[in-house]
Amino acid sequence: MESTSELDTGTPHSARLWNYWLGGTDNFAADREAGDVIAGILPSIVTLAREDRKFLRRSVRHLVGDLGIRQILDIGAGLPTAANTHEVAQAVAPESKVVYVDNDPLVLVHARALLDGAPEGRTEYVQADLADPGSILRAAAGILDFTRPVAVTLLGILHFLRDDEAALNAVRTLVDAVPAGSCLVIAHGCDDINTAEAGRIVDFWNERGTPKIKYRSAEQIGRFFTGLRLLEPGVVPCNRWRPDGETGDVDVNQFCGVAIKETAAG
Repeated sequence: MESTSELDTGTPHSARLWNYWLGGTDNFAADREAGDVIAGILPSIVTLAREDRKFLRRSVRHLVGDLGIRQILDIGAGLPTAANTHEVAQAVAPESKVVYVDNDPLVLVHARALLDGAPEGRTEYVQADLADPGSILRAAAGILDFTRPVAVTLLGILHFLRDDEAALNAVRTLVDAVPAGSCLVIAHGCDDINTAEAGRIVDFWNERGTPKIKYRSAEQIGRFFTGLRLLEPGVVPCNRWRPDGETGDVDVNQFCGVAIKETAAG
């Protein structure tokens, strides 16, 4: 495990930036400065972070409460904050199993906070990288039962795989490994709205921050769901996916979707 003294606190990092926008304290001056610059370019970026988190809550409640999912593979978990995946899932079904996956050393430092789940279920953390989905599956196989449905969640992580084919292959590998009845949940930075501002944000971040990102269009994001049954309302801004009373009305540059794998062939 990498200690906090080995962290590069002078370079803005996406996990800490996200934590700052969500009102957390696990961030440094460089993250806050970058966050303020980006928010100056596109003020709704802070709303984006919060709507993404609300989408997590709504989608996980749907997976567990309506679809009966009891196993979640949360890839790109990020730093713990309010209403983490296991908390939402186990509030509905305490026996739910959640495996968090991340490759960020600061997340490792805070892993214990992620592991405080319901005693009836199981909450684990593994260090692995989406660029190597096989390593994720090998690590998770000791915790999850891949003969039973699994929800694979990729929230705010696929845009770090900037090669389109590599990103598609990573998703295909994960989906191929889970049985029929499993689900795929994606939230991904999108440039279909606020296009000029989104481009400036990506350029700014890729010059100064880590890891580098690539926004995709709604059409491109939709390709990740090929072969699956995409649930209504399809690929939409996070605040438009089955909104409830806590959802905002500002369309954000984080598009999302939820789909079900209906056949073993995917």
